[in-house]
Amino acid sequence: MRLFLASLTAVLLGQAAVAQVDLRADDAARLDRFTQTAGAALLQALASGATDDVAALTTALGGAPQVALDQDLAGDWQCRTMKLGGMTNLVVYTQFKCRFTLQSDGVAFEKLTGSQRTKGVITYRDGRAVYVGMGFVADATPPDYGDLPATFVSDGRIQTNVALFERVSPTRARLMFPAPAVESDFDILELTR
Repeated sequence: MRLFLASLTAVLLGQAAVAQVDLRADDAARLDRFTQTAGAALLQALASGATDDVAALTTALGGAPQVALDQDLAGDWQCRTMKLGGMTNLVVYTQFKCRFTLQSDGVAFEKLTGSQRTKGVITYRDGRAVYVGMGFVADATPPDYGDLPATFVSDGRIQTNVALFERVSPTRARLMFPAPAVESDFDILELTR
């Protein structure tokens, strides 16, 4: 138990307790362009989104980031996706269920309900809390990110997901996905409990 707690503490403090999976080149590039992608999508969403959707987006993005990963993160959360740019200017979906689970190599995250899901791990990379995982439709079984063949191409049923994770209070957080593989230019998964 002490070894597990020491490993978890190291992960939560941003020290690698175990080796992280390497990012695929296209996913690393998406994270590198985070600010530009977010800016363009936000301008489009704010200019053309419905009033209620813009209000929800503003709430989701409100609040300064705090310590992202700690033991209080674990458990069930409500989550809703906001899709910015691309096929539509701004779409805000209803609430779904998500879960954070503390583990020795980071914090596992999974969107448990809805037709579009994601599961992966949040770890610190270059001073940022970064989510690396797989997006998939509810009836698909995705491989782990680290097990993808070099030739893997996102196909709309299964795709790679990378996002920045920010926690703004004990009851509010957000995952922000730059240039997702399908439908939009930028996604935000707002998390509340």
